[in-house]
This record gives sequence, C-alpha cells and structure tokens, in this order.
Amino acid sequence: MADQRRKAVPNPLFRAVLLTTVVAAGIVGGCRAEDKEAAQATTPPQPVQAMSVEFTQEARAWSYVGTVEPRYETSLAFRVGGKILERLVDNGQTVKPGDVIGRLDTTDFELQVSAQQAELTAATASKSEADAALARYQTLFVEGHVAKAALDQRASGAAEAKGRQERAQRGLELARNQLAYGTLTADQAGVVTAVSVEKGQVVAAGQQVVKVARLDAVEVEVAIPENQIEDVRHATAAVEIWLASGALRPATLREVTPQADPASRTYRARFAIKEADGLTFGRTATVKLTAEGQGKVVALPLSAVTNDGKGAKVWVLSADRTHALPLAVEVRAVEQNRVLVSAPFKSGDLVITLGAHILDPDKPVRLVEQRTTIGLR
Repeated sequence: MADQRRKAVPNPLFRAVLLTTVVAAGIVGGCRAEDKEAAQATTPPQPVQAMSVEFTQEARAWSYVGTVEPRYETSLAFRVGGKILERLVDNGQTVKPGDVIGRLDTTDFELQVSAQQAELTAATASKSEADAALARYQTLFVEGHVAKAALDQRASGAAEAKGRQERAQRGLELARNQLAYGTLTADQAGVVTAVSVEKGQVVAAGQQVVKVARLDAVEVEVAIPENQIEDVRHATAAVEIWLASGALRPATLREVTPQADPASRTYRARFAIKEADGLTFGRTATVKLTAEGQGKVVALPLSAVTNDGKGAKVWVLSADRTHALPLAVEVRAVEQNRVLVSAPFKSGDLVITLGAHILDPDKPVRLVEQRTTIGLR
C-alpha cells in the first residue's frame, strides 16, 4: 500500500519542468502579441484607390458575333433546257432588274416558232375557206336549195377550222415564250453570290445558273444559347460591323429557329439591320443587346471584386477611412470592363477599386485617389 501511495505522488522534478514550460509559453505568447502590435504600428498604410457608390437601375448588356447575310437570296435558272451560249455575270457582280444573266442556244426554239407560224397560216386559210363555205350554204338554205343537214355540216367545219386556228395561235405563243426563255434576266436588284454553270454547258430546265441576293434586306445571323432565348426576345439590339466606322446600326430580331442545332445546342437568330447601305455580305458583325433589369445595382471595375472561394466580395473604407472592411456582394452581370453588383451599400460608401486583392482588415490603408462611379452603357 505504501508503495502505491509513493507512485501516485508526482515527482518534484517533473512539476518543476512543467511549471517552467507553462511560464515560458505565456512569455512567448505575450511577446508575439506585443510584436504583432508593434508591427502594425510600424507598418505604413496601404495606398488604395476608391470609388464612391452610386445606385442605378440595372441594365444588362451582352453581345454575339455573327455574319452579315441577305434575307432574300434567289436561285435564278432557265425555264427551258439547252446549251449555254454565254454567261454575262460573275460572282460578286451587282445586277439591276432586266440585266441579262445568260443566254441559251435558241436555234431549236426559233425553228419551233417558224413551224408554229406556218401552222397558224394554214389554220387561218382553212378557217377563211370554211367561213366562206358556211356563208354560201346559209344563202342556199334560205333559198331552199340545200338541206338543213348540209348546212349543219358546213357550220361544224367552220367551227372546227376556228378551233384549229386558235390552237395554232396558242402554239405560236408558246413557241415564242420558249424562245424568250432562252434569255435569263434578273428580276430584282442584287448581287451575284454564286455561279453554278459555265459557257458551253448543257443545263436542264430549272437548274441553278446563278444565285442573287437582294440588297434591300440585310440581316446578321448569330447563334443564341438556349438559356438566353427569352432574354434576347425582350432586349434592344444594335449591330456593329467589324473594320467599319464603329457606329452602331439599329436592328430588330426578325426570327429565331424553332429547333436547336444538334451539335452546338444553339438557336439560329437573325437580326434585321435598318440602315444597311454599303454593307457587303459575309462580313463579321457584333450584335449588341441591352435589357433593363429588375433592381438597383452598382457598376464597379473588375478589379474591385475579389473571390477567395467563399463568395464574391468588395472592400469598403471604414468611416474614418483608415481601414478596409470586406463586404459580400452578389454579382448580377459581368461585362467587358466592369461588373454589376448588388449589396447592402450605403449612400456615400467608398469601394476600393485598386489593390483589393492584398487588403487585410487589420492593416491600415491610405486613400490616395477617389473616383466617381462609372455609368451604365
């Protein structure tokens, strides 16, 4: 029993070592706290740039890149088949209504016209003879020299001759039309966007010769992600042509395809340009869209917003402008050079826009420049 009591009593040497360790830890901790306060006292203030907060109505802005396309593009073809004698236009050439596109070898059509002309001449002579015979038989019938059956026979012959003449007349008109179809002309002003045949080639009726795009209806075709279709329908659009003067041309959404592309899962949309003078097809263009939002936001430079993995935040100067305080924000939209955020800002708050990524709430800051808020575009 005495041995057990001796084992339970702590060794005096052990107690001394333990006490010494605790005292040393307290001294070290106190030294570190004093060193931290001393370091903060000697750290120069961090120079920062800030911007005053100003609320404004949210306005979203985004854009899509597409190409300038014609709304109407027509394939022109001969209405009859034959051998191409000449083609008078090239790709990219501008045409006016009535301009000749090409001509076929019309030798066969000219022969048909001559044959139908001869047929009409013969039918006309037969009709004249039948009419004269009918007139004689009518006189003889009145005088009682011929029977009614003979008169009816002459009347039938005259009617048949008249029908044959009319048929020959229609045949001649058809042959003349076939001859006229041997010349292909433009039916509207436009530019030739494709040429499909060459001189000497034999084409069938309806085979495309050239493709002409109208110049009075110009559009920009873009691909719209499926989650932005409704936003696009209610937005205001303008078009900027690449390598042009940079001016925005008003545009309206004309159509959106009802089915998405199976590969990209985007919808083809076309925006009609209201001022399309001087535009050429195939050029690259940017469709810029704007839409009003539902609430108030603050427009800040991209450098003002940081994210450490716990959400987006900005740094706001304290009331005495000596420290920076973090404030969580909700990012509403990110644009080319700014970000739209909403947060419980107060009127007159100063948001740090330069140096936000190295700020510490325990370190002092010094305001070196104050900017005004950037406006919404």
